Amino acid sequence: MDGNNASKMPISNDEQFRLLVQGVTDYAIYMLDPEGRVSSWNAGAQRIKQYSAAEIIGQHFSRFYTEEDRANGEPARALRTAREEGRFEKEGWRVRKDGTRFWANIVIDVIRSEAGQIIGFAKVTRDITERRDSQRSLELAREAFFQSQKMEAIGQLTGGIAHDFNNLLSAVLGSLELLRKRVPDDARSLQLIDNAMQGARRGAALTQRMLAFARRQDLKLSPVELPALVSGIADLIKRTLGPSITLETRFPEKLSSALADANQLELAILNLAVNARDAMPDGGVITISAREEIGRPGDADALTRYVCLSVADSGEGMDADTLARATEPFFTTKGIGKGTGLGLSMVQGFAEQLGGRLSLASERGKGTTVEIWIPAADPASPAVSPGEEKPMQATGPKLRILAVDDDALILMNTAAMLEDLGHSVLEANSGAAALRSLQDNEIDLVITDQAMPNMTGTELAKAILAAHSSMPIILATGYAELPPGTDLGLPRLAKPFDQAELAKAIAQVMQQPASVVA
Repeated sequence: MDGNNASKMPISNDEQFRLLVQGVTDYAIYMLDPEGRVSSWNAGAQRIKQYSAAEIIGQHFSRFYTEEDRANGEPARALRTAREEGRFEKEGWRVRKDGTRFWANIVIDVIRSEAGQIIGFAKVTRDITERRDSQRSLELAREAFFQSQKMEAIGQLTGGIAHDFNNLLSAVLGSLELLRKRVPDDARSLQLIDNAMQGARRGAALTQRMLAFARRQDLKLSPVELPALVSGIADLIKRTLGPSITLETRFPEKLSSALADANQLELAILNLAVNARDAMPDGGVITISAREEIGRPGDADALTRYVCLSVADSGEGMDADTLARATEPFFTTKGIGKGTGLGLSMVQGFAEQLGGRLSLASERGKGTTVEIWIPAADPASPAVSPGEEKPMQATGPKLRILAVDDDALILMNTAAMLEDLGHSVLEANSGAAALRSLQDNEIDLVITDQAMPNMTGTELAKAILAAHSSMPIILATGYAELPPGTDLGLPRLAKPFDQAELAKAIAQVMQQPASVVA
């Protein structure tokens, strides 16, 4: 038979199958003998695992497993399963010749002779690292979306509860304040009332923190000198921390003012200091410092100037898992009854509402540093510290005031405080009732709640100003933000308010030019 005829001889089915297997490069396809040693090796196996046939044939297939899997007996378990069940399939990490790992889908099928005797195994390995990474990225994206929805829901719930609680506290504080003026000069009775008022004020502080978390807090922004602010509350912080904690402050000689709500920033610092104290059960050092920063390169706010306020401790620190969850609402490592898990999340909400951000750095055994990045104030604006403003006295003529609120407790309390200030008060429990009262009476000033059914405070104000363009109006609300397109620029009275704050708001609005709505 000549060469030409030989080249035209048909290829057997076995040879075609061998060539097919050898030509596959996306799958590692090879044979194992009954003991698990490699007896054949295709091109895909060489591409995926990096060994040539000469290097690997005769070697035990367990060399492809990780050290921990070999120690756990995974190779033997795989062959045993294939023997007993005829097939083994699993996903897991495998090791290439260069030591790198890849995520593999592995199938081992038992091969038997015609007599039923096991003569080896057919093994197919596929590198699915890229698919696994894509799936993990998709799962992480879904989880992030779920977390954002959950956070939004928690924010809505927290803001709603805080708003309702603000209303209740307004009634409690106002009524106690008026009651204190009327009770006999009895020390025990006055002490009980003062205790109740102190408890209500603590509740008000808590609602402010909750609103900060929900980003619905009404912030009074002004330039704040951080060294002066911290110095002003240093004694309070030291008394709160106790004798086993040393408080240090470090500020540069020149530091720009921060644009913040001074009172709420004080609460945030105190909250962070208490957290730091709790992380140092055996005592330690808390350092409060500040520096100036420019927005990080690549950020959308890369040119924004910040004043970075830092609270650092020498305490236990956090591991990576705890650090990742530290700002989650209701997450706490403290014991039952020792923490709400809202502290850091509220400070984070406060920082973001200011237009800044919260930064955390911690390592187990090396303490924790919390930074509040606050936008720097315009250098031309004068800085203030808490307590600098003197209360405005309730001077001026006695007014005929229309008080509007759908909550009967708040309405009665507001009217009582106004009457105690010497004003004449008309009450309305809805926007419609307020408009009717304005038609029938001469009114000097309207004080209205914002969150009312059927007609909100801003909707009522727009209707009033359309007919009485010079009518002074005060909007009483605990929310920082109004629905888009509804803010008329009205003077606001933050809930809960006391009689002094009410008198101050009235004096301010009566001195302002009349509002005009287009």
